[in-house]
Amino acid sequence: MFGLQLAGAAITVGTVREITRGQITAAAGQGAEQVRHGLVAIYRRGGTAAMQAEVSRLIRARGPQLVLLLVDRDGQFLAGNVADWPPTVTADGGATTIEIFRIDRDLSERMRVIATRLPDGSRLLTGHVIESELRFARAMEEAMLLAMAVALILAALAGLIAARMIERRLGRTVATADAVAAGDLTRRVPLGGGNDAFEALAQAINAMLDRIAVLVGELKLATDGLAHDLRAPLTRLRATLERALAAAPDEAGRTTILRAMDEGERLLAMLDTALRITRAEAGLGREAFGEVEIGAMLEDLADMFGPLAEDRGMSIAVEAPPAPVTINANREMLGQALANLVDNALKYGAGAVTLSAVADAREVEISVADRGPGIPPEAREDALKRFGRLDAARHEGGAGLGLSLVAAVAHLHGGILTLGDNAPGLIATMTIMR
Repeated sequence: MFGLQLAGAAITVGTVREITRGQITAAAGQGAEQVRHGLVAIYRRGGTAAMQAEVSRLIRARGPQLVLLLVDRDGQFLAGNVADWPPTVTADGGATTIEIFRIDRDLSERMRVIATRLPDGSRLLTGHVIESELRFARAMEEAMLLAMAVALILAALAGLIAARMIERRLGRTVATADAVAAGDLTRRVPLGGGNDAFEALAQAINAMLDRIAVLVGELKLATDGLAHDLRAPLTRLRATLERALAAAPDEAGRTTILRAMDEGERLLAMLDTALRITRAEAGLGREAFGEVEIGAMLEDLADMFGPLAEDRGMSIAVEAPPAPVTINANREMLGQALANLVDNALKYGAGAVTLSAVADAREVEISVADRGPGIPPEAREDALKRFGRLDAARHEGGAGLGLSLVAAVAHLHGGILTLGDNAPGLIATMTIMR
C-alpha cells in the first residue's frame, strides 16, 4: 500500500513538472514571438540596417533575459548578444529550447528561441532565457516531492499506530471470546472507560455473555430437574414391575414383565445419555476438569472390556506413548466417551480393537480402531447425529446416541470427533487440545 502511495506521489509530481515547464516554455515562446514580429516589421520598413540598429537597442533596453542574434546570408554576426548561430537551430524551424552561451556569460543557459529567415537571406534569432525559471521550478518540484514523501511517511506511521491500537483493542475481545469458547463463562471484555465504538462493542459483548451465563445456569437447573423428575417415575415403574414379576403365575407373564423391565432400563439409559449430551454441548462439566493421564485411562478401559471382548472372540490392545501423556479434562465424561467408542467397536467390529494415543505440544489424538465393516464415508456425518443409527446398528437395539455423546464430550474439551477408514474397519479419533 505504501508503495502505491509513493508511486502516486511520483506521478503527481511528474504531472506538475510537465505542466509547470510547459507554461514556462509557452510564456517564453510568446515573448520571443512578439519580439520577432516587431523586428520583422522594422525590417520591412527599413531593411537589414534598421533591424540591426533595433536589435542593438533592444539588447540595451529589454534586460538580461532577452536573446537576439542577427546574421547575414553567410552566417556572419551583425548584431545581438549571441556570438554564433546555434548549429541545432534551423531557420523557420519553429520554437525550440536550446542551451548555449551568450556574449559575456561564463555559463551556458537554457532558452526558448524562434528562428526566422529574412528575404535577403539573413537570419534572425529571437528568444527568452528560461534558466532561472526552470531552476525555480525544479526547486519547487523537489520541495513538493520531499513534502509528499514526509507526508506519506507520517501517514504510514499514523496508520501503523492506529492499526496497532485497533489490534490491541480487538485482541482483548478475541481473547475473551477464546476463553468463553474454552468454557470460562466468567470472562468479560475489559472496559477502558472510553466512549468510542470499541467500548460500545465491549459493553454489548459483555451484556450478551451475562445473558448466556444466565441461560446456561437455567439450562443446568432445567436438565437436573428433568433428570430427577423422570428418574423418579421410572424407578417406581421398575419397583412395580419387580413386584409383578414376583407374583406372576406363569412363565409367559414373567417373560413379558422382564421385557418391560428391559425397556424401562433402556429408556432410563437413553434419558441419561441425552442429558449428558445436552450438558456437554452447553459447556457444563468444565468445573470438574483436572489432570488425566491418557495411557492409564486406556489401560483401564482395556481391562474393563477385556472379558467382553473374549466372549465375542475379539481382543483389545493398547498403544500409548512411553512417556506419560496428561491433559486437563473431565475424567468421568472423557472415560464415558471412550467407553462408548470401545463398546461400539466390540458390537459392530471384528478381530482386534486397538486403543492408541498420539500427542504433541498442542493436542492429543485418542483413537479406537476395529477390523469390522466400518462406516461408509457418505454415512459418517449421519452417524454423529443424535439418534443417527445405521442399518447394522438397528439390530443391536441401540438408541443412536453413543457417537453423539462422544462428539459432545470432544467439543467440551475443545476438540472434535472424526470417523475414518481403518482399511478395513473404522477408526474413531478424538482430537483434544492440551
